[in-house]
This record gives sequence, structure tokens and C-alpha cells, in this order.
Amino acid sequence: MKALPVEPTNAPVVIGSRIRAARQAQRMTIEQVAAATGLTKGFLSRVERDLTSPSVASLVTLCQVLSISIGDLFLVPETHLTRLDDAPRISLGGQGINERLMTARSERRLQMIRAVVEPHGRGEDELYSVDCEVETLHVVAGRFVVIFSNDRYDLEAGDTLTFPGREPHTWLNPDGSEAVVLWTLVPAASGK
Repeated sequence: MKALPVEPTNAPVVIGSRIRAARQAQRMTIEQVAAATGLTKGFLSRVERDLTSPSVASLVTLCQVLSISIGDLFLVPETHLTRLDDAPRISLGGQGINERLMTARSERRLQMIRAVVEPHGRGEDELYSVDCEVETLHVVAGRFVVIFSNDRYDLEAGDTLTFPGREPHTWLNPDGSEAVVLWTLVPAASGK
């Protein structure tokens, strides 16, 4: 079997911001890390700004003090781009609504749904709830009304409403122009 010849790169490995984030997550100052590792504050500061690279021994010590694995510093973050035209259409119910799932189908931590609601479009007549802990609704354009069993919120562009996901509700577009809203569900809903 023939190995693929891969050209080495001279591009520096950028890990400083991840080291800084790990230090801040531990609520440690550079002084505290310096004292625990035996490295100087100046050296640590340069490492965090990617102005210098630590030796393997220094990196191992630094990661032990910060309670992270060396591998975590080099992981490529998992990203997913959804372009509006490619976002899958979904239907959570209602009339006069075009909904698209903007997050990856596999994303379970949260879901974002972009909805364009026609003039006077409306949710189901019966109040319904979504199987998630928290729902956030942000009105991008137009006006939008969210109705609960004993409350009603009239929202305008720029307004955001957050409520328990399992709280029964419905909605409507009270205007003669379309509304654009973003629903965020945490964690991702498993269905109605």
C-alpha cells in the first residue's frame, strides 16, 4: 500500500485562545498558572497570544494544571452551515406558515426554526406544547402574537419572548403583512 505524500506546513498551530479559555474556565489567573507550572507569567502570556509555542513538556504540565487533555487543544470544532435555500421545510402545524429547520438535523442540544407567517396566519385553535425545556421566540420582522391559557403577548420586530417549552400556547400574525420569526427550542424537540 502506498502512503499519500502530504507536504508539511509551516503554518503555526494556533492553540493560545484555547489555553486562555481553559484557564478562564478554571477561574485561574496567569499568576496562579505560573506558580502551579513553574513557567513565567510573560511566557504564559505569549503562549496565550500565540506569540510563542511551548515545548511538549511545558504543554503537558500546562494541560495537567488546567485539567484539559492535550488533544482538546487541537480538535477542529464541529461546525454546520445551513443556507436558507437549503434548509429543510418542516411543519409544526398552523395555517399560512412556512417553516424551515436552520440547525443540523442531528443537533440535539437545540433547534432553530425560521418561520415566515403570511398575513393573518395562525397556529392551531387548541393550545399545544412542544417537547422541550425552553422555547424562545424572536420576531425578526412584522408583528406576532403568542397566546397562553391566561396571557397574551403582542410582539413587534426585535422583541424576544422566552417561556417553558411545555407551556400550552398558540400564535397568530395579527397584521396584513408577513411576519418572520425565529423559534429556538432547547433541547431540540422530539415532536409535538
